[in-house]
Amino acid sequence: MNPTIGFALLLTVLQVARGQKVTSLTACLVDQSLRLDCRHENTTTSPIQYEFSLTREKKKHVLYGTMGVPEHSYRSRTNFTSKYNIKVLYLSSFTTKDEGTYTCELRLSGQPPITSSKNVSVLRDKLVKCEGISLLAQNTSGLLLLLLSLPLLQAMDFISL
Repeated sequence: MNPTIGFALLLTVLQVARGQKVTSLTACLVDQSLRLDCRHENTTTSPIQYEFSLTREKKKHVLYGTMGVPEHSYRSRTNFTSKYNIKVLYLSSFTTKDEGTYTCELRLSGQPPITSSKNVSVLRDKLVKCEGISLLAQNTSGLLLLLLSLPLLQAMDFISL
């Protein structure tokens, strides 16, 4: 094999693996809905295939996605949103029957089957609410947080305006 072709092939495989890496999967409760936040790297322009699933009693149940076929019993209970580097799935009417291991799996469209995934174990009585300061810190830019903290910094004589 020509070394140039081999190097180009290696770079393509590395970009595929890096372009769809799941960095975190978190679960929290919004009212009576489970919210799953699947954060990922997005360093490619290729479409990303995804799948949210639940493993319970050693059986995998596809909830939502573009790779597998979602089970009928979950279709009416799911709501999905996607932004540049996060995919969010809501599962309404969450009960103890929905407890188990949730997985977010990503794969680039039209590429060799290189996947990236993360799991999170979900128990209803251990879930935290999705509201509070942690969400403010995660979703607010650093500049806005600095502006909000100016009165506190001024009161403590760290800065003077």
